[in-house]
Amino acid sequence: MLEPGTPAPPFDLLDQAGESISLVDLEGRWIAMWWFPKASTPG
Repeated sequence: MLEPGTPAPPFDLLDQAGESISLVDLEGRWIAMWWFPKASTPG
């Protein structure tokens, strides 16, 4: 768990089109990210 204010670690994810994108690709830009911790999990 990251503490507030901690820089994000390097990562690679798939975007909405299924294309790979990494944090390095977004360097110098403002980004907004959100996720649903319980998405696709039982319960």
